[in-house]
Amino acid sequence: MEKILKEHVDEPSVWLANEYRDSDGWTFHFTDAHVRELSDALSHVRSRGLGGTQFTKDDFTLPTLGPILDEQRDLLENGRGFTLMRGIPVDRFDLDELTAIYWGIGAHLGQGFFQNAKGDLVGHVTDHGNKFEGEDPYKFNIRKYTTTVEIPPHTDSCDLVGLLCVRAAKSGGGSAVVSSTALYNRFLDTRPDLLEPLYKGFYLDLIGKGQTEKELSHHRIPVFSYWGGKLSSRFNKEQIEQGANKAHGGLSALEQEAVDYFRELSMHPDFCLEMNFQPGDIQILNNRTTLHSRTAFEDYDDPDQRRLLLRLWLNSFTPRPMHPAFANQLNTGERGAVTVRT
Repeated sequence: MEKILKEHVDEPSVWLANEYRDSDGWTFHFTDAHVRELSDALSHVRSRGLGGTQFTKDDFTLPTLGPILDEQRDLLENGRGFTLMRGIPVDRFDLDELTAIYWGIGAHLGQGFFQNAKGDLVGHVTDHGNKFEGEDPYKFNIRKYTTTVEIPPHTDSCDLVGLLCVRAAKSGGGSAVVSSTALYNRFLDTRPDLLEPLYKGFYLDLIGKGQTEKELSHHRIPVFSYWGGKLSSRFNKEQIEQGANKAHGGLSALEQEAVDYFRELSMHPDFCLEMNFQPGDIQILNNRTTLHSRTAFEDYDDPDQRRLLLRLWLNSFTPRPMHPAFANQLNTGERGAVTVRT
């Protein structure tokens, strides 16, 4: 087990929700000039036959917006760990064009990689129509982002995760973010006795993201990991509990208490910052220091009106230092992608 940090984390990624209730102070707005620049970059890559995700940062030149995205990347990696960029005119572009523009923006923030077994580099967060009983699709090896259910605060298996809102739901689907480093400080203040099981970690049910369709992580993955002078977090309560049930019959009483307390804190108003997420918004998060969630939603009957977010999983150009066991979250090596099986 790694060394347990016994001092408060003191860096910009530590914040409470009240510090950011006023989104005007931290929302970046694309200007008309920025949108023209994105459209010109799209035309350039398409003129070279490089549509979709078949191009890199060097192909998608953004003379004025590029330096701004560099600043946003620094904010994600060394600052508060989240950003909201507003104003992509989603009605002006078709879905293929939006996908390419979004991939181009992402290419200035990190390196995109596979996020599901189908090999998607830009995923569709929408109701895929998967059928299951009850409220927990994980029990049927179905990832929650393909359904309409609530997704409580959690992290994804990448350095940075981005969501571009193309269409909002009929109702619900609200987004929120949480500072995991702030949660850690609260653990130190209130329940330091629960840190040891979280550092020891858990065998996670990978819910179809492994090398085979049904697979656990090959090793324990910590919820909190302190390495190279930096604290990182990886949390998904349901994956922890299902992994423990399949690996060794369930969590111990202390482990369950620690996992439950983490969930309880992550949903407390002190930590949970709700976002007004609307079409044309891009939300980018540092998964190592920030959790994200969404409420359940009701959708439209018309498939062309249904809620749709485009998702990017990015590896950082300058990643946070991480213990090798913590960084290998998908049985594919440090910061490895989902295994493509189709």
